Order: sequence, then C-alpha cells, then structure tokens
Amino acid sequence: MNQTRLGYLYGFGAYLLWGFFPIYLKLLRPAGPVEILAHRIVWSVVFVALLLAAMRNIGFLRALARRPRALAAITAAAALIAVNWGTYIYGVNSDRVVETALGYFINPLVVVLIGVFVLRERLRPAQWAALGVGGLAVAVLTVDYGRLPWLALTLAFSFAGYGLVKKRLGLPAAEGLFVESAVLALPALAYLGWLGRQGDATFGHGSGHTVLLVLAGAATAIPLLLFAGAANRLPLTGLGMLQYLAPILQLGCGVLVFHEPMPPARLAGFALVWVALVVFTVDAVRHTRRTRAEARAAAPAPAGAR
Repeated sequence: MNQTRLGYLYGFGAYLLWGFFPIYLKLLRPAGPVEILAHRIVWSVVFVALLLAAMRNIGFLRALARRPRALAAITAAAALIAVNWGTYIYGVNSDRVVETALGYFINPLVVVLIGVFVLRERLRPAQWAALGVGGLAVAVLTVDYGRLPWLALTLAFSFAGYGLVKKRLGLPAAEGLFVESAVLALPALAYLGWLGRQGDATFGHGSGHTVLLVLAGAATAIPLLLFAGAANRLPLTGLGMLQYLAPILQLGCGVLVFHEPMPPARLAGFALVWVALVVFTVDAVRHTRRTRAEARAAAPAPAGAR
C-alpha cells in the first residue's frame, strides 16, 4: 500500500472514531461531564505514557524542560483543549449533539477568521463570501434557538485556538498529547479525589462502567495518532475534505440515533453553513492547484532540456 492510500486510511479511521464518539460518551452515564473530562485526562496520560515508553521516547521531556516559552504555550494549549473537551462532553450528555456537530462544521470558518485578526492574513474574495454566509447561518440559528449557539461557537473557537497554538509548537501528536494531559492531570486527580470523598464518584460502581471510563484515555489518543499519521501523508486539500466526515456523522448520531429535533429553521441554518463550506473548499482546492501550477511554471528547466 502506498503512503497516500495509507494516509487516507488513517484519516478515515480518525474521523470515523470522532464521528461516532457521541455514542461512546452517552455510555459513560451516569458520570457527569466534569468527572468524564477528568477521567479522560488522567487515562490519556497513562495510555500515552505507556505508548511512549514502548517507543523509548521519554527523553524528549528533558529537552522540553529547557524551553520555558514552549511550556507556557503547552499550558495554553492544554487549557484550550480542556475547554473544548469539557464543552463537547457537556453538549453530548445534555442531548445537544446536533449543536456540537455545528461547532465542528463552522470550525474551518473560525480558523480563517483567526487568520485575519491574529495572523493578519489577507483573504481572497471567496473566503470573505464564505465568512459572510457563515455569519448569516449563525444569525439564523440564533433566531431558531432563541439564543446564540454558544456551545457550537465555544467548540469552534477553542479548537481553532488550540490548532493555532499546536501549529506554532510543532510537537508530534503523542508527545504533545502527553504533555498537555500531564499539565491537566493534577487538577483532574484533585477533582476525582474530592468527588470520591463526597461519595459522588461513579468510578468503581459496576465493572463495565469502570472499564469504559478507563478506556477514555485510549479513545482520546487513538484518533489523534491516526490523524497525525494522515497529516504526515496527505496533501492539505485531501485532509481538508476528510475533516467534514466527523461532524456529518455526529449530526447523523444526533438526529437518527438520539432523535434530537431538526426544525425547518435549524435545517436552513445548517444548509447555509454547508453552502459556506462548499464555497470555502472549492476556493481552497482551486487556489492550491493554481499555486502548484505557478510553482511548476517558475521552476528552472532540467539541465540539458531544450
């Protein structure tokens, strides 16, 4: 199997797991969102530490300890991903899977918005059009919900911010996840200890439930590692097309599995989001092809060529 096909296989695996993740989170009831988040953090540290030990790759921590700015950035990334995970768990367990799917649909548009205001990037006309349609979609959904879709917006902005920090850090997936989870592990363990003393912890109440909480670490790490494998083998356009698979599956889970309502106004809002994404994706593909064609045209001819 060539590397591109392997990359698509990794990518499909990652987004399929993320797409069906709401079903797994529902199985973790009656644990509350914060308890689930704490277990996800703690068992991620354990899982990835075992993986890194098996790979004999723990030495990177010594080099990282000599980079205080990198440690500060990792702390910021950890805070952002904790907000993202916690919001997502709360959304799923409060029967708002459809709204969580919306967050990941609009995430690419939020990434572009951050590029404008944080990185001072200049947008092409089609990108401005996509942002305009996306803004209209949020307005329509605000009218439908009777409030801002704050849960979706929190997911989109927290994950976009996390992606920005991660891009600047440049840490591999396993190492990055280990350090981020380790930063959060102490408060997570403190919370679980307090919950146990209060007698409100669900861990240990039933072997099946306990095993599912422990497996939250693997369920967190495996899709991220698959995604890293895909990102290293696929062009950005291919990876960008795959990213819509997860929210499509999450939306399907919300409507078809959990029977959440999808009134006409909400459907119209989602339709506008999809129009914005089509404009955004088509423009990105065309721009990538044009850039490659210009690079080939500007490349010097091989020696001896006429």
